[in-house]
Amino acid sequence: MGRVYNVQARWDSEGGVWVAESDDVPGLVAEAESPNVLAKKLRVLIPELLELNGGLEVGGEPIEFIVRYEHQETGVAALTS
Repeated sequence: MGRVYNVQARWDSEGGVWVAESDDVPGLVAEAESPNVLAKKLRVLIPELLELNGGLEVGGEPIEFIVRYEHQETGVAALTS
């Protein structure tokens, strides 16, 4: 297997979407309403961007990528008695 590309996805609570970016794949910015939909988009976008950037040959090995999802909530929770 060739190189593994790392992707970071964070939850954008204002937009209500997951936003993915990667230092390994220049130009990658994608968003989707769920992790499953985001993964489907990344399966298309990552090979296209790598090819455009000269880092991938058509017909080469399958591309492997890892997505790390981060969802952080802030705020105060109140307990009622």
